[in-house]
Amino acid sequence: MSTKLGFCGMMDINELYYWYCYFINCVNDLFGLNKLLHLARGILLLGTMLVLWLYFGIHVIISVVLGYLVFYFAGGDKHAKVVYNSMGRDLSALYRLLKMKRFIRKCRKHNSTVGKVFQHLTKKHPNKICLMHEDRRWTFQQVEDYSNQVANCFAALGFRRGDEIAIFMESKLEFIALWLGLSKIGVVPALINSNLRLQPLAFSITVVNCKAVIFGNELVDAIKEAAPLIGAETNGIQYFCMGEVQSFPAKPLEPLINESSKMEPIQQNKGNMDDRLFYVYTSGTTGMPKAAIIRHSRFMWLGAGINFMNCIQKDDIFYTPLPLYHTAGGILSLSQTILFGNSLAIRTKFSASKFWDDCIKYEATVAQYIGELCRYLLAQPEKPQERQHKLRLIYGNGLRPQIWENFVSRFNIPNVGELYGSTEGNANVINIDNKVGAVGFMSRIIPTIYPVSLIKIDTATGEPVRDKNGLCIRCEPGEPGEFVGKIITNDPIRQFDGYVNQSATKKKIIRDCFQKGDTAFLSGDMLVMDENGYLYFVDRTGDTFRWRGENVSTMEIEALISNFLKHADSVVYGVEVPNNEGRAGMAAISDPNHAVDFDALYAELTKCLPSYAVPLFIRICDTIESTGTFKLKKFDLQKQGFDPNVIKDPIFFGDKKSHTYKPLTPETYAAICNGSIRL
Repeated sequence: MSTKLGFCGMMDINELYYWYCYFINCVNDLFGLNKLLHLARGILLLGTMLVLWLYFGIHVIISVVLGYLVFYFAGGDKHAKVVYNSMGRDLSALYRLLKMKRFIRKCRKHNSTVGKVFQHLTKKHPNKICLMHEDRRWTFQQVEDYSNQVANCFAALGFRRGDEIAIFMESKLEFIALWLGLSKIGVVPALINSNLRLQPLAFSITVVNCKAVIFGNELVDAIKEAAPLIGAETNGIQYFCMGEVQSFPAKPLEPLINESSKMEPIQQNKGNMDDRLFYVYTSGTTGMPKAAIIRHSRFMWLGAGINFMNCIQKDDIFYTPLPLYHTAGGILSLSQTILFGNSLAIRTKFSASKFWDDCIKYEATVAQYIGELCRYLLAQPEKPQERQHKLRLIYGNGLRPQIWENFVSRFNIPNVGELYGSTEGNANVINIDNKVGAVGFMSRIIPTIYPVSLIKIDTATGEPVRDKNGLCIRCEPGEPGEFVGKIITNDPIRQFDGYVNQSATKKKIIRDCFQKGDTAFLSGDMLVMDENGYLYFVDRTGDTFRWRGENVSTMEIEALISNFLKHADSVVYGVEVPNNEGRAGMAAISDPNHAVDFDALYAELTKCLPSYAVPLFIRICDTIESTGTFKLKKFDLQKQGFDPNVIKDPIFFGDKKSHTYKPLTPETYAAICNGSIRL
């Protein structure tokens, strides 16, 4: 029997103990119990909150406010301006975080799986529209029935819990029902990027020991090319095709599914919230894609984070043009349907010209963006449809500060939920109050209530800077640092599941971060915090480079070039120059018409940037390769350097005497390398 306490009898003794330990840890980290004065203030704060909460039955949020006021007037915090500016935001975020934690704890209590949660939603509203694609509509019951057929089909084929199957197809309704059905019998799908070909495709299939490949007939040519590299005969891999296929030996899957029962599978995974749900691959901007492990618990907390932090309503209709094989479309949007019952419209491939038409067609109230998508929309000619939508929120990551206000003004967007995170990481934040340019925030009142931090990095080595005790040093406001998240095992919000490849996992973990024996996830990204705790993206740790003794952020320069050239694709990177320390800046610009005005570009860059940040070399490309989620690839460009004897694209160098970019000839290249021309 549980003893009910507190407000409205909502808390039992176990939950009370959980929150007691939670607040004790926050107070401990915040005030530093090694100092007697801070100890007294911490006890005063905690005691006031507990008395107000438990004895008088005052709501926990109000108790926190009153407790903090007592703490403040006891002399605990002299940063009144910070408190004034961020108190409302922090309390709102705390309330949403508590709701999110409560949802996760409820799932944990029932040891829920994603399939079980969806089954429960289906029973509540079987005839509600679940998924939309082009002119097709599937209700929740139709998705549940189809996924059950998939589960029964593969169980009859001999697949069992723990087996792994690759799904390689474009975004469509069946894609979702396939992985959901496989998860119901404990089979772990690997969601393969539909843009992969040859060795990267073969690697993605074999790195997780897939026993079968399900592919769409639209990708049969890609499978045919990769099959010899996969080695199906030696690995025993089976091929199943969705749709008709005649030119490749694969079993037609749709007849097998249609003949299977729609009943709940007998061998359903009874489950574990900590079971592997599926694999999602990193974008592969450098090297081969890495398979990140997504457990049921991670899918749930990522979905809960989007839902509660963005205050999603039950009748919201989502639209995503992003691929379902990736975290953005396949988890952050789809989870709102699978876990919370919202309708979702998907698109096979993003179209800038059709984006607003789709929002109107599906009557979407929430839409998703990522990477360069917003820039592509701004580059489109203006049309009435772009302001005739019903969107109340657009969320995602990668909306550059330089175009933020123009974007929301032109397209009449009331709210932007810019977020920061990664497929595999636990360092995730979100902007909940439309702060222009911010990717999220950290509370400066109670910073450890959500344990993420910025740590100082040695820009020359990329290694964390440590104090005399061997611990990392936190950044102060205005100091760029690497974003890290404290790892807490068995906490879905704080744990780090990593990749299938254990060596890749170890590279993302730092030990003895803030205290001896602890561990934290290294995001690989440089962020900076302002005095109120708002976080702003600076650059990837590998993208920032040093030239003339100064750190150069590529993101700022890319945005400047792109805006000047009317939203053209551009990437900036550092290249090695013989007899020069550091790396010289180089920009690759997509300009198939070769219409760049180099005089005007040079004038703009030298006017807006410090001299050390102005790119010394410009490469003109017809196109710049991007990932399926619109991340522009720069690794190969960086490796190629600036040698015109090797690179076929036109290359230009900044001539300070003539104040423009001039063609880089082999003779000029040689003069730069031998020092005859000084940069």
